Amino acid sequence: MKTFKETELILNADGSIYHLKLRPEQIADTIFVVGDQGRVPMISKYFDKIEHKEQSREFLTHTGYYGKKRLSVVSTGIGTDNIDIVVNELDAAVNIDLEKRVLKEKHTTLNIIRLGTTGALQPEIPVDSLVASAYGLGFDGLMHFYDFDQSLAEADMADAFAKHLNWSKKLPDPYIFKASPVLLEKMAPDLIKGITCTANGFYGPQGRELRLPLAFPGMNNLIESFEFGKYRITNLEMETSALYGLGKLLNHHTLTICNVIANRIRKEYSKDVKKSVDTMIRYALEMVSA
Repeated sequence: MKTFKETELILNADGSIYHLKLRPEQIADTIFVVGDQGRVPMISKYFDKIEHKEQSREFLTHTGYYGKKRLSVVSTGIGTDNIDIVVNELDAAVNIDLEKRVLKEKHTTLNIIRLGTTGALQPEIPVDSLVASAYGLGFDGLMHFYDFDQSLAEADMADAFAKHLNWSKKLPDPYIFKASPVLLEKMAPDLIKGITCTANGFYGPQGRELRLPLAFPGMNNLIESFEFGKYRITNLEMETSALYGLGKLLNHHTLTICNVIANRIRKEYSKDVKKSVDTMIRYALEMVSA
């Protein structure tokens, strides 16, 4: 039986997983992940009971109950590099015996739902609406560091996307993974659905130009016009592709729901982001507990 060495599975003095500082009993099977630490109490204020709070670096966790539903909320910080930490450590905490450093005999499948903010890439998507990511398309290259059965990814869609954009060899190959059909049906039956692009930066990788010129100034226009089957690219953000890829490989259910705070095509921005995000939170809590 494989034993996970101290340099690979790093634990704190209290036996908790290294970055998140959590033990398995402190993690619910259903988890909301959010980028912003400040969004954690925005969600947990609706809980009927909070049983555990933990803060470690940018990773803030509240676990408790919304009605009879036990939930955890974990802040990830920004980017797929942080998603790599969070998903791997959540999985390790529930599926590895942290004392014996071996896999548990029974696998625990988590439901990990990202509640984020995003910029829409289709003109008809209204600001303050909700978008569910049927697919996560990554520009970041994270999943290329893992060895996996390529049939688990959406290779045909990724190849079509790369061809459509005449993808530069300077950039990591795009990859695409699908949302959990179970969570998509439960959480987003009536939401706008599409392909979500996950960029590895907020400015240049998302086509924003301040003092530095862009290497690919027309990229967003090409992204907007891409279609595959019945899906178009609906929005840009910074976490979903890694969440979907790692979730698929580790056998967890994953879904992203994003609040559209900007329409990049129409150059419109939400007049009240806090109210808009709160609407998303209340929607997600009702759907997950139904």
